[in-house]
Amino acid sequence: MINAELRKSYTVTIGIECHVQLKTATKLFSAVGNDARDAEPNTLVSHIDFGMPGALPVLNSEAVRLAVKAAFALGTEPERFSKFDRKHYFYPDLPKGYQISQFDEPIIGKGSLEIVVDGETKVIGITRAHMEEDAGKSTHPAGKDYSLVDLNRAGTPLLEIVSEPDMHSSAEAKAYARELYLRMRYADVSEANLYYGNMRFDVNVSVSKTSELGTRTETKNLNSFRSVEKSVEYEVDRQIEVLEKGGVIVQETRGWDDAKQRTFSQRSKENADDYRYMPDPDIPPIVLSEEYIAEIGAAMPVMPDAWRKRLSSLGLDRAQTETLLDAQVEFSKEGYLQLLEAMLDNQAFAKQVANWLVNIDIPFMRDYDQPIKVQRVVLYGAIAELIGDGKLSSTNAKALITELLAAESLPDDIAVYAADKGYIQESDEAAIAAIVARVLKDNPQAANDVKNGELKAIGFLTGQVMKASQGKANPGLASQLIKKQLTD
Repeated sequence: MINAELRKSYTVTIGIECHVQLKTATKLFSAVGNDARDAEPNTLVSHIDFGMPGALPVLNSEAVRLAVKAAFALGTEPERFSKFDRKHYFYPDLPKGYQISQFDEPIIGKGSLEIVVDGETKVIGITRAHMEEDAGKSTHPAGKDYSLVDLNRAGTPLLEIVSEPDMHSSAEAKAYARELYLRMRYADVSEANLYYGNMRFDVNVSVSKTSELGTRTETKNLNSFRSVEKSVEYEVDRQIEVLEKGGVIVQETRGWDDAKQRTFSQRSKENADDYRYMPDPDIPPIVLSEEYIAEIGAAMPVMPDAWRKRLSSLGLDRAQTETLLDAQVEFSKEGYLQLLEAMLDNQAFAKQVANWLVNIDIPFMRDYDQPIKVQRVVLYGAIAELIGDGKLSSTNAKALITELLAAESLPDDIAVYAADKGYIQESDEAAIAAIVARVLKDNPQAANDVKNGELKAIGFLTGQVMKASQGKANPGLASQLIKKQLTD
């Protein structure tokens, strides 16, 4: 490991290229299915994907619409004119010998997004985003002397989003990758399922002791925020170690070994000249009208940054807000953010519900992975009323909420149900006073401590009252009665 002081002497520069699979029903240029997750190899293919002579690609208009939505999600607007090019390279999983992509005139130009790391907000620039088709997949069976090619993914519509080299730490790279994921999900551009490779990150890293950028390496096909973070950390240390030993960084493409938590060399990095780009003669340019762009822009969903501002009035800490943002896409049918937005007129109630969602509801969903059948507005409204009336402790509220979230339907009267189940706390002053008197008699030392001004002992005595009442005593009333009996 490189020591912290040596690492500080180097400037780290990071840029990320992200491939996002657009959620179209069919491929970018052929009318076959776009979801290859459970398909047998080479079953979602056409003559276009095989690169048969005379095959003519036809652009998927839905992919264009989704790319326009992505432009708004990236803080910009789409280019009015863009075109497709042929990017030539020769791999077994690319039968045509070229990939249809966009080179000098992409559909999305400069944009930006904000990230927050260690409490500081930073703007990360977007250089460009272009549409392209995916290649197929090569597999190499262990112990065999051959490789297999599956063209199910060939022609899958991708949007490649290229950042500016504005990140300078692994934490910033991770935060950027997550924010990009949220924006693509909220814009409904992609399923962005990292496990299935719907969203993949290529991370460029360089280190330098001068104002000049160092030689960069590109670690390909990272499919988790953690792997983005850890690959940057490893690559920074690796490059520093090479330079400190008098070596030279080679511009190359590297892979990530998640088991060993290290990068490894794959091949030398190609430059644009190596691809011999040329305009694709079979696909006409994309020309977008102002009306088309305005219509899509007007229908854009609320983005994560806008939700953060809407929820800011609740006084939630950032971790709570980010948990809600993640849950909104993780459990898209639950509509957590819309639920809170409908409650914003009552700030105190909305904040309490937000806390219940973060600490009870969302963990329940993750643990049990089952849909909630009860109406949350009714449930949380009734719970808040019971707490406000002093009938329900926070501990019992959590237990009651958890129990009712699993129910097929809510009881007709939640207050009666809570009483029948023993959740309602005792607020009968005479009954609690009797318990307090008994507790004070059994704990004379703690009682004397309170009399002598050591108020921390009140917490201990209140706990004893709660224990004696089997958790049913109103703790606030119990505390008041303890003070009263010790001062009378």
